[in-house]
Amino acid sequence: MAEKFNISLAYKKALQFAKNHYENFPVVSFLIPKELRKDIAIIYWFARTADDLADEGEFTSEERITSLEKFELRFLDTINQKFEVDFDAALYNTINTHRLDIKLFLDLISAFIQDIKVTRYQSHKDLLDYCSRSANPVGRLLLQLFNIREEEAIFYSDKICTALQLTNFFQDISIDYQKGRIYIPIEELVQYDVTENDIRISNVNSNFQELMQNQIEKVEAYFSLGYKLIPYLSGLFKYEILLTIKGGEAILGKIKKNNFDVFNKRPVLNKKDILTIIIDVLKNELRFTKRNLKK
Repeated sequence: MAEKFNISLAYKKALQFAKNHYENFPVVSFLIPKELRKDIAIIYWFARTADDLADEGEFTSEERITSLEKFELRFLDTINQKFEVDFDAALYNTINTHRLDIKLFLDLISAFIQDIKVTRYQSHKDLLDYCSRSANPVGRLLLQLFNIREEEAIFYSDKICTALQLTNFFQDISIDYQKGRIYIPIEELVQYDVTENDIRISNVNSNFQELMQNQIEKVEAYFSLGYKLIPYLSGLFKYEILLTIKGGEAILGKIKKNNFDVFNKRPVLNKKDILTIIIDVLKNELRFTKRNLKK
């Protein structure tokens, strides 16, 4: 049972694990209530571990799928309080304490398995289906940690997570191609007369630029809808989500500023970018507060 496992140590290691991995914004920031940071960290450990099983190391596709299937069985054992390691006990504790939806964890694993089996997407709709399991569950789990369960809030959260996932795909077009994957729908490649060879040779011609402009406009629309989640949030968590949206939009801005050349320089946020975004969010909040005081 859980008493045999060191849950506190697992949370501590998960927090360190999250801090050691690069993301556009820190996974566990000071804007997250202290009592929830360990829970976010253990969820991140779960997702990142599954992601690494799908991508890291020198293994065949069959071996990766087998590893993920074993990880899924281990997770199901975890739900039944059969733990292999301290991390499992900590994950169960988080799920049980916050009444998290188990299906969301299984959706993540299914998406990682799909990453191995599916390397091309015919339509934008197909890509959105993938995002509904690869990205949206993370946002939904975060909402559940804060006990936010309104359907509209979930809808807007999904838009943010899908936008972040697609933005990440734009950042990693070259990296993903080297792994044999293309996350731009085939229908849209054909529409703009961009071939896989163009991606292979990093050909940033006018066709590719128009294609990326179209892709980015879709994602910007998702981020725009995502702002409607903010009224459902409170405290510093509201700023965490605002910064996350702004960060995603800043990545898209860098891509446009660089004439859509995502091949020769991966668009990432540096410390100056993050500081600028933080100042922008604070200025907007100050203006909003002043307007309310005048009413």
